[in-house]
Amino acid sequence: MPKHYPVGIFDSGIGGLTVAAAIRRAMPAEKLLYLADLARQPYGPKSPRTVTRYAVQAAEFLVGRGVKALVVACNTASAVALEAIAERFPELPLLGVVEAGAAGAVAASASGRIVVAATEGTCRSQAYERAIARRRGGCRVTCVPCPLFVSLAEEGLTDGAIVESVARHYLAPLFDRLGGDDCLVLGCTHFPLLAPALARLAGPGVRLVDCAEATSTMLAETLRGLEAPVGGAGGLSLIATDAPERFARIARRLFPSLDEIGTVELADL
Repeated sequence: MPKHYPVGIFDSGIGGLTVAAAIRRAMPAEKLLYLADLARQPYGPKSPRTVTRYAVQAAEFLVGRGVKALVVACNTASAVALEAIAERFPELPLLGVVEAGAAGAVAASASGRIVVAATEGTCRSQAYERAIARRRGGCRVTCVPCPLFVSLAEEGLTDGAIVESVARHYLAPLFDRLGGDDCLVLGCTHFPLLAPALARLAGPGVRLVDCAEATSTMLAETLRGLEAPVGGAGGLSLIATDAPERFARIARRLFPSLDEIGTVELADL
């Protein structure tokens, strides 16, 4: 693939912009092409068959635009559809946030007792349990579905009493006990937006693993030999399958560091 081609990124909504922001910080010369499948979000409660179909369609759209690598910035799609995308595009460098998050968890946890906050679909797939076990045997992984976190992030509610109440509802039974859990994986790309509230709930002895940062690190390794020329301007182009104006408005509020957010293109898959 030509080095000047962009990196394709897709998610069901705005959460994957945490990945885009991490990549922009680490590799500012890279051009990024981001697709938000707002018309069909959320992916989390949907069946693996449906998510796989949506994910392959998103990948086909981005490959049709011309990308040199593809990042599946949706934990649910990464958990169930990565193999199908790889089969569809065997020559395309491909990575998903689940593998990156699992690698980050193994590095962060001293005790091997890991909590993963994720969507229903990701927990149902047991993808984190398998990915962590491949890297380190004997870990105890507890995956907790936290579906309301996605809605909170999409509405711009990232901290405060409502977020803390929902977080306690899902996670307090784990962190109020003396179970030795020392790592909390933010297993959905929306969840880093709630990180301050989640860190307070988990406590100072628990390390948070941001899958967006872990994915950025893994992408840098994947792009060796395909890096954009040093000094390149980079940039971020956004596409949505529904409500582009609302998407742009929320993105500007939640990601002020991404000052490239302008007009969002509307597209059908």
